[in-house]
Amino acid sequence: MINFTSKERYGMDDLAAIVTLLRGPGGCPWDGAQTHQSIRRNLLEEAYEACEGIDRDDPALMCEELGDVLLQVLFHADIEREAGRFTLDDVCDGICKKLIFRHPHVFSNEQNIGWEELKQQEKGQSSVTQTLDSVARSLPSLWRAEKIQKKAAKGGFVWESLAASLDKLDEESAELRQAISNGEDPEEELGDLLFAAVNAAAFLQKDPEQTLHRACEKFIRRFGAMESAARQAGRSLDELSREELLSLWSAQKTGQTEGAVKTETTIGKEELS
Repeated sequence: MINFTSKERYGMDDLAAIVTLLRGPGGCPWDGAQTHQSIRRNLLEEAYEACEGIDRDDPALMCEELGDVLLQVLFHADIEREAGRFTLDDVCDGICKKLIFRHPHVFSNEQNIGWEELKQQEKGQSSVTQTLDSVARSLPSLWRAEKIQKKAAKGGFVWESLAASLDKLDEESAELRQAISNGEDPEEELGDLLFAAVNAAAFLQKDPEQTLHRACEKFIRRFGAMESAARQAGRSLDELSREELLSLWSAQKTGQTEGAVKTETTIGKEELS
């Protein structure tokens, strides 16, 4: 049994101590066996769950999920402490110095240095290509594409208008169709089409990640309504013909679902006639 005293309320130092106890001798075998790679997915998952709390504007959920994110940070820091490479204090020291450096208008008398310029100085970047290459490869691809294109635009590489961006989207769509027609692997052209769509989103001042998220939510709502309409007709989706499915899907978009799918009674009458 480890030496630990329960408290009515805990703080940051307590959490760090608990993580160290869990990973140390006499602690939890599972916690002690984890590596950066084995819990890498956990960090991503907890960050997304924290975003869920933000999107729902749910303070209780946010508080819980931010705690889970914090646990992941401390867990990774403790793995490094054990390896002798850095500690949680080093993590705090680094982020404090970064914040001070990136806010000269707050912590010094310098007023005219831009955020991007400061980041480039900090990271020793001397070319636009270096700034593009610095965008984390582990980001969701739509988000990464957006950040890369924003940095390229700051370097002067940008389509002159929304119309030009949409023309590029049409061009990439045609090239995808041509690749498929030629029997070629369409992956590259499909990637170019998605990349061009992100560029159009920038002109429309829309977040491509959020835009696709909303499209997913809309699809789920419409699919649910379609399934509900089929059930009201006494049918299940797997019983419907392709024509009925397409008719029912179109009906969800227009709101006119009556008659989009045959009822069991109608089918029975047709079979008897």
